[in-house]
Amino acid sequence: MKAVCFLVASILLATPLSWAEEGEWSGNIGLQTRFFAKAPLLEEQDRHNASASMDVEYFRYLNDGQQMFVANAFGRWDLNDDDRSHWDMQELYWWGSFDQMEVYAGIRKVFWGVTETVHLVDVINQDDRLENIDGEDKLGQLMVSTLFERDWGTLEGFILLGFREAEFNGKESRLRPSLPINEDAATYDATAEEKHIDFALRYSHVIGDIDLGLSYFRGTDRDPIFTINSENPNEEITLTPHYQLIDQLGIDIQATKESWLWKFEAISGQVRNGSGYSAAVGGLEYTWFALDGASDLGFLMEYQFDDRDNRYTNNDIALGLRWALNNTQSTEMLLAISSDLDNQTRFLSFEANHRLSDFWYIESEIRGFSNVDVQEGSYDLRLDDYLQVEIKRYF
Repeated sequence: MKAVCFLVASILLATPLSWAEEGEWSGNIGLQTRFFAKAPLLEEQDRHNASASMDVEYFRYLNDGQQMFVANAFGRWDLNDDDRSHWDMQELYWWGSFDQMEVYAGIRKVFWGVTETVHLVDVINQDDRLENIDGEDKLGQLMVSTLFERDWGTLEGFILLGFREAEFNGKESRLRPSLPINEDAATYDATAEEKHIDFALRYSHVIGDIDLGLSYFRGTDRDPIFTINSENPNEEITLTPHYQLIDQLGIDIQATKESWLWKFEAISGQVRNGSGYSAAVGGLEYTWFALDGASDLGFLMEYQFDDRDNRYTNNDIALGLRWALNNTQSTEMLLAISSDLDNQTRFLSFEANHRLSDFWYIESEIRGFSNVDVQEGSYDLRLDDYLQVEIKRYF
């Protein structure tokens, strides 16, 4: 994948300037800081870090709008942690429309799902774990896909060319396990390892007030399981990622009934040469519109179930509030608290966004861990409550 990104970047740099000027450029540069409320679990970790980012996008329509070229590159430089400094060609693809068929070829980000707290059916792209722990940020995936739109629904097919390993925070980072992760020692079920080709299908349709999605994925699971590498007593004990091959069916449903949103996602899968698994998340969101003449206040509740041992959301309930002021500054806030119904481990998330001017934007978030049970996968993060503030300048 890195070789592909380098080749594509070289082609872009060699592209005549006149061709690039005919398209549209946009993006932003940002400065981010994180403050951790508690002293770290490990002595090599810090209580503060700062970083800078750049996100640049270019697109151009071709052939009277029947084709399009899109490029989107993102990079972050972290002052304290070299392992968090990274860049990614998130999108670099060609799109063409032919009668009732659309074709995509290149690196893309594809999102599936309807729920707020967990995205079970969203399996195409690898999470960008260096950016955030919420699973919202994604890495680009090299693919070829087709889309057919008919009266009976939309059918999409994906050929995913190669696999992208997850990248993890380094020793000096917060928000990491107490044992370091040795990414270079990653193992696979697939004999072709990261060169394995995955396949996916998705059917979607709108039936009255209901949005329905059905999906199938066959390939390498984006979320690794970990084994402890302690065979050599003279070497540091580390965690080794292992990527399983899976066959997975998914469904997502959203029903809109006046001020109510009813949401549901579920998956059922089989690990090759292993056991089956299932998971589901569902709930509701109710919105009071024009609460004070302008702003909207929404209440959400979701229940999360997962029978896999290596997941945080085995038997949890999440409650939240979403407040959109609908003002000229596009101010929005989201507060969510999830609680494990078995051991009362709690996770708090607060996000707020505000436009300072036509070009400047500020984003902030708070993550907190409370009453974390020793058996929880998030136990190593129990001291990693933090406040993050990022200022972006758009162009």
